[in-house]
Amino acid sequence: MISGFSRSCAARLLAGAALITTAACGAGSANTAAEGGKPEVVAAFYPLQWLTEQVGGSDVQVTSLTAPGVEPHDLELGIQQVTAIRNAALTVYVKGVQPAVDDAVEPDTSFDAATAVKTIPAGEPAGEPAGEHAEEHAEEGAGEHAEEGAEEHGHEVAYDPHLWLDPSRLATVATKLGERLAAADAPHAKAYQDRAARTAAALGALDQELAKGLGTCETRTLVTAHEAFGYLADRYKLKQVGITLDPETEPSPTRISEVAKLAKSEGVTTIFTETLVSPKVAEVLASQVGAKTAVLDPLESKPSGDYLSAMRDNLKTLQTALGCTA
Repeated sequence: MISGFSRSCAARLLAGAALITTAACGAGSANTAAEGGKPEVVAAFYPLQWLTEQVGGSDVQVTSLTAPGVEPHDLELGIQQVTAIRNAALTVYVKGVQPAVDDAVEPDTSFDAATAVKTIPAGEPAGEPAGEHAEEHAEEGAGEHAEEGAEEHGHEVAYDPHLWLDPSRLATVATKLGERLAAADAPHAKAYQDRAARTAAALGALDQELAKGLGTCETRTLVTAHEAFGYLADRYKLKQVGITLDPETEPSPTRISEVAKLAKSEGVTTIFTETLVSPKVAEVLASQVGAKTAVLDPLESKPSGDYLSAMRDNLKTLQTALGCTA
C-alpha cells in the first residue's frame, strides 16, 4: 500500500500534469495540457471509469487504476499507478473502497464520489431492511454497528461505500462530476455539463425501470455472498442479508446457520453469488436451504457490456429470483 504520498506544484508541472488547479498552485483557473493535450482523469475502478467516460467524453483521457477481473478492494498501487495519480488532472474514487487509493490522492486533484450523496451505514444487520436501518442510524450518528462494520471491512469510513449500485445516487455523482470538470476546464464547461445531464437522465431512466421491475415481488429478502448491495436494497425496499460483511472474510458455521434459518423462514429460493468471489460458501448455504444460486454483479469490475446493461441484467436476475411481476 502506498501511504503519505506528497506532491508539490513544481512536481506536477515537471510531470506534465493536464491541469493546474487554483488550490494546488495558487494560480488562476485550470488550463489544459500543453500542445492541446487532453486532461488526464484517473478512475479508481470500473463504475467510476464508466461514469467519467460518459461525462468527460472526448474532452478528457480516462484511465482506470483497477484492471478488469481484479477485485478492487484488494488493489495495491504500483509505481506506474502512483505516477498516474500524481500526473492526473483529477482522480475519481470512493473513499473506503481502496485504502491504497485513499492514501495516494490529494484533495486538490481528487473527487470522492461519496461526498456527493447521502450514504448508508456499513454492515447492515441480517434481517433488517436497509432503508429503515439507514434512517435510524442517520439520526444516531451512524451508530455502534456501523463503526464496527467499517473496522471489520478494513475501511476508514463508517458508511457502505458501494453507492454505485443505486442509479439515482450515481446520477447525483454524475452531476457533481460534471460541475467539477467544468470548473477545472472552462473552455469545455458546457460540454461537460451537457454530458452530465444526459448521463444523469439515463441513470434516472434506469432507476425507474428498477423501481417498476422490483415493485411487486413474492419475497423481498436478498441473500448475498457479501454485503455489497445495501444501496440497491435501500433504494428499492429490499432486505439485504449478507453471508459475510466483505469478500475476504470466511463466515463461521454459526453465521451460515443463522442465514440459512432466516432464508428458510422468509421463503428465499435463490442465494446470490458474485462475479469476482468464489461461489463455494453460497453453494453450501443454498444446499442447506434447498435453494439455487444465481450471479448478481456488484459491478466492481468491467462486465461484458457496460454499467447500464449490467444493471439491467441484474434486474432480470432479481425478478426471477424474487418472483417479481412488473
